[in-house]
Amino acid sequence: METGSRIIILGCPGSGKSTLARELQKRTGLPLFHLDNLWWKEDRTHISRDEFDQKLETILQKEEWIIDGDYSRTYEPRFLCCDTVIFLDYSEEECMKGIIDRVGKDRSDIPWTEQQLDPELVEQVRKYRNENRPVIYHLIEKYPDKKVLIFKNRTEADAWISVL
Repeated sequence: METGSRIIILGCPGSGKSTLARELQKRTGLPLFHLDNLWWKEDRTHISRDEFDQKLETILQKEEWIIDGDYSRTYEPRFLCCDTVIFLDYSEEECMKGIIDRVGKDRSDIPWTEQQLDPELVEQVRKYRNENRPVIYHLIEKYPDKKVLIFKNRTEADAWISVL
């Protein structure tokens, strides 16, 4: 199955967006941008919204990219510019397991190693299905020209990426 050249990967924290994005980057050679690396600094502070928006806009103007990250405030600008949407629409349980399993592990998508479970992240996972998920489905309907891949669990996503 062919992918586009401007791909956004959306999903709840812990769904494996960054892992899928890295594997997709290996298979396609497209440049990969993690929104967490744009937003966060190593000291766990972040840049201003204006600076973040400028950096994101610069990426969106490029011919090719994979953008990994949820950042609901930026859904629509990314939908406008992408040709492919990959949505990891996983259960709360699967995402909660994902955020628990990554504690203590070094990751290339965020500039620090989480040493303990972040209560704010737990709350984001709990709220995601009711708050973010409906917005994503609305945008999928609003932009019918986009290629959309929706995976309901890691097995489905793994099966898809394995045949690229």
